[in-house]
Amino acid sequence: MLQHFCLGRFSAMFLLLLCSIFAVLTTAESSIYEVLESHGLPRGLLPKGVKNFTLDNSGKFVVHLDQACNAKFENEFHYDRNVSGTISYGQIHALSGIEAQDLFLWFPVKDIRVDIPSSGLIYFNVGVVSKQFSLSSFETPRDCTAVQLMDLQDDMHIADAVSKSQSEELRYKFDQGNIWRKAIL
Repeated sequence: MLQHFCLGRFSAMFLLLLCSIFAVLTTAESSIYEVLESHGLPRGLLPKGVKNFTLDNSGKFVVHLDQACNAKFENEFHYDRNVSGTISYGQIHALSGIEAQDLFLWFPVKDIRVDIPSSGLIYFNVGVVSKQFSLSSFETPRDCTAVQLMDLQDDMHIADAVSKSQSEELRYKFDQGNIWRKAIL
């Protein structure tokens, strides 16, 4: 009786181990682009140049690119060497390693979602707002131009300078309004 129980328990553990190995091998053999498609997301969310990736059963993934790079869609996107997040059907949560440029500013992309594929829209949560783009823009992986860290830092300095100059201009206008208010009183 004890031998039968141990043998049954061993068989169950062996079967579980085989299933785990099969899941890992299946993931290793498929590309990250196929994983995106199987989750209802466009292949072009990630650029060309993916060296490898890992994906666990909970949907957490890490993608390793050849190098940090920028790709041009409707806006420019920056990809770090490592991009990570949690994928589920139609969305990626807790995303890190992707930034979207709007005017002079770079915003970290926190989440990506496709609510209704037939709408032709994809949404990027950049913290403050959600930006919508045409889903067709992300159908195929784009070429990605290598960037130096200094290039990105220079852009951030420009964005900081623009932000500060706008703040100073608003402060100046506010102060001018106070001067006129004091003169009237």
